[in-house]
Amino acid sequence: MKENRLRSIWRDGGSALNCWLSIPDGYAAETMAHQGWDSLTVDMQHGVIDYGASVAMMTAISTTAAAPLVRVPWLDEAYIMKALDAGAAGIICPMVNSRAEAERLVGACRYPPQGYRSFGPNRAMLTSGGDYPEHANADIVVFAMIETKEALDNLDDILGTPGLDAIYVGPADLCYALTGRFGFDHTEPPMYDAIVDIRERAAARGVMPGIHCGSAAYARRMIELGYRFVTGGSDVHLMAAGARAAVLEATGHGTSPEAPSERQAVGLY
Repeated sequence: MKENRLRSIWRDGGSALNCWLSIPDGYAAETMAHQGWDSLTVDMQHGVIDYGASVAMMTAISTTAAAPLVRVPWLDEAYIMKALDAGAAGIICPMVNSRAEAERLVGACRYPPQGYRSFGPNRAMLTSGGDYPEHANADIVVFAMIETKEALDNLDDILGTPGLDAIYVGPADLCYALTGRFGFDHTEPPMYDAIVDIRERAAARGVMPGIHCGSAAYARRMIELGYRFVTGGSDVHLMAAGARAAVLEATGHGTSPEAPSERQAVGLY
């Protein structure tokens, strides 16, 4: 079976650099995949990507060694299982707030006896190999998003869920839950304190800590802090920043503009 790149990076003690995809197009996904990211996440929650587009995007990503991941719209077995059957190497699930929800997520991602995933890995066997059914349970990566006060209160229980590989901090929703404001790339309390605490508690339980970042510089900071999965940009954000720089340079208004923020470019994640 084709090895999941995230698994090999984590086994070697490294941190994986992820890119967020919101443009529902295979060619755009393929272009991003060839830039050296370790993984790319197809966002089906807040983006404009439907199932058909997600399959085309995962097919395009599979022309590289990058791991194709899917952020499903919700904790819904139908979405999770169809994404896995289509070739997702991992699932990022939003708004996981309890041990029971984490167990349900893991169960949907694993074949019996570890879970209750239904058998039908159509495209997954094409991209990963004929022995996919024998190795999928050990290869698929399962992320629970931590983005609410309830999730923080229940974090130790969530981290103790058997089969949960990683958590993924959603800073916009978590910031709103803790402060009443939205935002990314925090360096101030209480958000930064929570980010440090989540990483330490995840690492102590052997769960890989991940976080969504609004800039490459902050992604680097999070890697240095010890996060093992960081999102360092998105297709829309990077396209908007590059286009803005070109316009300003061509019109003589500057060559090093401040890039649009993640919120301006692609909305809140």
